[in-house]
Amino acid sequence: MMKCRVAAFILSVGLVSFYQAQTITGKISDAQANIKAYAEVILKKDKIIRSSITDENGNFRIDAPEKGIYELDVLVDGNIVYKQELNIYGNINKNIIVKKETEYNIQEVKLTARKKIVERKVDRMVFNVENSIASQGMSTLDALRNTPLVRVQNDNISIVGKNGVSIMINDKIVNLSGTELTNYIQSLRSDNISKIEVITTPPAKYEAQGNSGIINIILKKNPDLGWSGSLSTSYVRRSEDGFSNNVNLNYQSSKINSSLKLRQYDNKKRSSEVNSIEAINSLFSDDKRLDMNNGIGINFSSEMQLTDKSKIVFVYDFADVNQNMDIRNVSDYKTFSTRDSLLSTYAEHRQNAQTHMVNLYYDYKIDSLGKKLSLNANYFSNNPENEINFTTDNLTSISSKSFRSYNYTKYNVWSAQGDLVLPFKFTTFETGMKFSMFDNKSNLKYYRVNEFPVIMPDGTNLFNYNEENYAVYISAEKILSDRWTAKGGLRYEYSIIDGESPLAGTNQKYNYGQFFPTAYLAYKQNTNNMFTLSYSRRINRPFFRALNPNRWYTNPYTFAKGNPLLRPSYNNNFELGYSFKSKLNLSMYYQNVTNSFSQLVTYTEGIKTIDYANMYNENNVGIDASYYDTFFKIWEVSLAANAYYTKSKNIIPQIVGQKSFNFYYSINNTISLSSKKNVQLFMNYSQMLPGTFGNFKSDGYSMLNIGGKISLMDKKMQINIFFEDVFKKAISQGQSVYSDFIMKNKNYYDLRSFNISLNYSFGNSKVKGANKNINFDERNRAK
Repeated sequence: MMKCRVAAFILSVGLVSFYQAQTITGKISDAQANIKAYAEVILKKDKIIRSSITDENGNFRIDAPEKGIYELDVLVDGNIVYKQELNIYGNINKNIIVKKETEYNIQEVKLTARKKIVERKVDRMVFNVENSIASQGMSTLDALRNTPLVRVQNDNISIVGKNGVSIMINDKIVNLSGTELTNYIQSLRSDNISKIEVITTPPAKYEAQGNSGIINIILKKNPDLGWSGSLSTSYVRRSEDGFSNNVNLNYQSSKINSSLKLRQYDNKKRSSEVNSIEAINSLFSDDKRLDMNNGIGINFSSEMQLTDKSKIVFVYDFADVNQNMDIRNVSDYKTFSTRDSLLSTYAEHRQNAQTHMVNLYYDYKIDSLGKKLSLNANYFSNNPENEINFTTDNLTSISSKSFRSYNYTKYNVWSAQGDLVLPFKFTTFETGMKFSMFDNKSNLKYYRVNEFPVIMPDGTNLFNYNEENYAVYISAEKILSDRWTAKGGLRYEYSIIDGESPLAGTNQKYNYGQFFPTAYLAYKQNTNNMFTLSYSRRINRPFFRALNPNRWYTNPYTFAKGNPLLRPSYNNNFELGYSFKSKLNLSMYYQNVTNSFSQLVTYTEGIKTIDYANMYNENNVGIDASYYDTFFKIWEVSLAANAYYTKSKNIIPQIVGQKSFNFYYSINNTISLSSKKNVQLFMNYSQMLPGTFGNFKSDGYSMLNIGGKISLMDKKMQINIFFEDVFKKAISQGQSVYSDFIMKNKNYYDLRSFNISLNYSFGNSKVKGANKNINFDERNRAK
């Protein structure tokens, strides 16, 4: 009851009404009624007092610090298109019709008003893609490779210094993961992107789940009506061939904005995983793997403008995915130097999964001052069927055994959320609440296959898992003066967990509630120097497979399973940032992680078990640095580095904590060979030096990517060609330190590749289509 009262109190605070602001609001459009999204609005009196950027619908809001006479300017692409003197003595609401930029002398603001490539905000770093020559005419995935603080390796996206990342488009989470997420992002074009926001310490509005940051992709919006579309195809050659194809169709009218996206892929690659357990009883294992992943997907989204103040969005996504593997394994078991047995195993993994996702979103603008109510509801289902057939030959005793493992899992996830934005003169409030529920079931059967299948000991198990999460938050942002901006928030989350193994007669039921505060402070000394300070607390809840005790066998003596006793880990993040001319960005940070969980390997009496456990606490202190600049108008350079000291302390006796200094850096270069920038070459290099993570010591890696891109037919067709991991140096190699043995590994996942892609845009290229994505973070834990 007390927890419910606390949650109700937090929400009620956000709904308190304050006195009205002395504010200028309105909408900006041109003489043809075309709205001006992302225009810059400046309020000045001898010098710039306030500035603001219009939203996707051309709306703006700017506060005057006191009554008096001001000049109001509007700039588009760095050029003044409107000027007016205003006598401000109260709230003003006006619709502005801008004129042609040639009617004003644009030289006076040309150097100061144009958008910079990189900008630092109070709670995020902003990369203005539309101003970057290196990020035009390519897929969104390729544009992310050029974004400061973002790392893309083997199509896996991460933020430097973070364990994970969530992808948003226009402030809404993309409800896809893994290969499906990669193919979806690959289908979006960078020409349609206005900016990419990198949020390293997410505000209270966003889920507290995961020690992860957020990448928010903001798309351009244009009111032009009609049809548009694009066709894209790509080919990648690793050790095997891979293909992907995408079709996008967009339609926009005065009331409806819809998109239909079709995706298909068929990729193969060969991977190698070599690991050894070195102790009195040792094990050497060598996997040669062929991955065969293919799938199709469809995404339909439609946005309907109900009234001038309200709109509704519907999104449906379907995917049919096959993730198959053929694995040949050799395992050598020894006591001291004497061989006990030598096993050869051939395994066929076959998994098919069909996913359905439905999202419904409603947005209501309460007034012209920016008050807004947003409601959304989401449903996701996934029913993967996994079958493993393997035969193990004992080469020392000349015997053979065959087995079959069948696992059927059913995921269902529901969520509902409401958000309220309340701008007042005192501050801008955001508040809301969210409910989510997981209902997951898993059925395992494991057979010895002779003439008739025989159930093995521990070969059958059922696991039912139910989780309910309740969340409420409030945040406030205040411009304290011309130089100071503050933002703070508090989120409360309450969880009820119920995990049951009916056949074993065990049940894990518990609940917990936690507060997650966030705080930000920004100081803009002048136009060249800006300082930021931030803090956030987050939680990392286990995903379903890490909790599921069902066993996944790879040979008779090696299996992986989950741990229903696994508990969440918590993370505290502190960051001090500095930006110089929006080109050089520095960030000093401290991270404290408690109760961190990871995979735990045990090796007892010849049985290798891969489990999950809460293993260690960890402290990281370091600095991020990035520099972005353009030289001679044709050479764009991006430099990034991350240096930090890490120390982990074990909380279970099986592992040994580690400490080390870690260093990562990258250098990205793009050169335009023509004045129209339709032919470009690039060379990107990154390296991770040896370091530690938890109880793992990494030997480091490096990667060199080179390539080029050509734009044809007035940039309606783009051709991209690049080589990834040219020297085959992106090898995951190192050792995990346990109290009674050392486990070494050397893994390579076929990263060296040749890639070529073609994209053709047709129709009205200014029509961007509906790209609304609903805030549905929980979907990513259903794996």
